[in-house]
Amino acid sequence: MKFRHTIMQWAVLAALAAASTLTQAQAPKPVQGTITAINGATLSVKTDGDGVQQVDVPSTAILLRVAPDAKNLSAAEKIQFSDLAVGDRALVKPDPNGTGLNVQALRIIAIKHADILAKQQKDREDWQRRGAGGLVKSVDPALGVITVSSGAGVTAKTITVHTGKTTILKRYAPASVNYDDAMVAPIDAIHAGDQLRARGEKSADGTEIAAEEVISGSFLNIAGTITSLDVAGGTLTVKDLATKKQVIIHVTAGAQMRRLPDRMATFLAMRLKGSASGGASPAGGAWGGQRSGQWSGGQGGGQWSGGGGQPPDPQQMLSRAPAIQLSDLQKGEAVMLVATDGANQVTAVTLLAGVEPLLEAPAASQNLLSNWSMNGGASAAESAVQ
Repeated sequence: MKFRHTIMQWAVLAALAAASTLTQAQAPKPVQGTITAINGATLSVKTDGDGVQQVDVPSTAILLRVAPDAKNLSAAEKIQFSDLAVGDRALVKPDPNGTGLNVQALRIIAIKHADILAKQQKDREDWQRRGAGGLVKSVDPALGVITVSSGAGVTAKTITVHTGKTTILKRYAPASVNYDDAMVAPIDAIHAGDQLRARGEKSADGTEIAAEEVISGSFLNIAGTITSLDVAGGTLTVKDLATKKQVIIHVTAGAQMRRLPDRMATFLAMRLKGSASGGASPAGGAWGGQRSGQWSGGQGGGQWSGGGGQPPDPQQMLSRAPAIQLSDLQKGEAVMLVATDGANQVTAVTLLAGVEPLLEAPAASQNLLSNWSMNGGASAAESAVQ
């Protein structure tokens, strides 16, 4: 799951921007969003509500720049209008006495686009290094302990997540896998079967983590056959093998879609069933890759290469499978996906095609896909980890 901004940071800045001797009823609302164009002394700001606001910036406006992780304005740097750029985040305090059709800025608090990207990369690396997650097995609210099943097949293990008073607990919003939409929620909002990602100090063997932050959500695992496609409408209909019901899947631009090459699918299936061992792939190709290796080859073949003789990590193999579009799918082929919870219509988070061998180990495959969607998908807290 992608970065846009830090929720706490903008909440603090919004509160600062709202502080005024004027009453709330008199003061116009702040404009918060991303600068998309600069024309003369006018900014075009794409607001977080998905609108576009024109903002006139007079020479008397106060312009400040803060770091992405700023919690107040104590370290704010005064800048010039020429220092603003497309892509910067901006929080505009309007002039209550402004005239004209456009908002007139009294003050602008900006965050440089390059600084945002650097912060995002730093957060990604931290979630990769100090993160852990999987499917929730049990929750003990009284003790603040959550047990999670991570990995699949022979790589499966149980992780104990310890939370405390300072742990940030967040929950994905319904029908959303965007980290910025996640809301603070108590530990008893987490249930068995949820997907969960935690960041904090891990034990040496990785089976325990003292969590600084936890994000969780309820998602569906669906495996089935495509019965119809509507590429223009961004949907496909799948007959769920478990429920035998038709499910309409909405596929947005944020969905992660990949197709497993034949050999990779066969190898993963055997690995999940615990039968893959030794130094040869089940399809006959050699592999010598570690987790830092990669899969090479075409849709029907290929091999894992580039390491020192340890079995490749299944979740990293999925992340290296070729990306596809909705138009690459065909009626009648099998797919596996993780989607937002819903009755007859859901939104895809991650989708895999070329999964026929994986359906021979459905339970392990579902765990694999669920963990992968949290670790590598656009929805992931790891992207926050967005």
